[in-house]
Amino acid sequence: MTRPPAPAGRTRRRRLTACLLTLSTVLLAGACGSDTPDDAADGGTTKVKIGVIPIVDVAPIYLGVRQGFFAAEGLEVTLETAQGGAAIVPGVVSGQYQFGFSNTTSLLLATSKGLPLKVVASGVASTGEPGKDFGGVIVKAGSPIRSAKDLAGKKVAVNTLKNINTTTVNKVVRDAGGDPSTIQYVELAFPDIVPAVAKGDVDAGQVVEPFLTIATGQGDRQVASNYAGTDPDLTVGMYFTAQRYATEHPKVVSGFTAAMTKSLEYAGAHPDQARATLATYTKIEPAVQQSLVLPRWPAAVDRESVQLLAELATQDGLLTQQPDLGTLLP
Repeated sequence: MTRPPAPAGRTRRRRLTACLLTLSTVLLAGACGSDTPDDAADGGTTKVKIGVIPIVDVAPIYLGVRQGFFAAEGLEVTLETAQGGAAIVPGVVSGQYQFGFSNTTSLLLATSKGLPLKVVASGVASTGEPGKDFGGVIVKAGSPIRSAKDLAGKKVAVNTLKNINTTTVNKVVRDAGGDPSTIQYVELAFPDIVPAVAKGDVDAGQVVEPFLTIATGQGDRQVASNYAGTDPDLTVGMYFTAQRYATEHPKVVSGFTAAMTKSLEYAGAHPDQARATLATYTKIEPAVQQSLVLPRWPAAVDRESVQLLAELATQDGLLTQQPDLGTLLP
């Protein structure tokens, strides 16, 4: 989940605005998902492009490609990295990608705006163990902040405003008896959050692996596990396609789902291989790679946790009404 202070935030917002404007043009032109690689080229194989983020979360898909799970389903996969869901979602809807990976709240927000998405496979989930999860809130060693409740009234860095990391931090603060409405959130790229905490530019920061291990390795303390504290079975991210593509290419979609499910199960059963594959698509230092906390990769989406994320997004004003999970989820 790799993403300097305000100027970078403005740049990301301009980029997101441009993506949405481009997407609106595509939708008005009726081209949603219309462009697809040759469905029966190369002796019956189908070429598919998948938008992913170069983070720990997507290790299973890299493993699955290497293990031949996708080839066995007749899929020739090209993995294309993007900065995040802000680029991947419109890319899937326009047909630039046939499938993509994004965090759950981003998919809920996109669906609420009328974007025609369909989840086709689980992606990544919390370990369910506070203090031993792949995401958490860190502070400097000498910080007076000792718990989630103490985050109230503080300046907290997150990689994206009004998304999964703000709603889940708000929940754990609320559950601990604090008032999350008093938190001042600051948008910073993940690599910039740890230095910002160290310099005192912010009081705390929500980070994911490998930045969590990097932070604690240099003496920072973890004061909250926002994913595990929200729901021990929290589905943090999922793989998805455009509804039109799912309708027009059901065999491709079912093949992708089957291969992705095998990939998730394989990664869960072979954590050493999952950890080793990180070196093929990230720049994580070997020592950090060996000690970071891997997430869980369940084969099925936890619908109750997705519903909870929708409720939290509504409670925090990100959604005006609950999206139709029956349409979005498998």
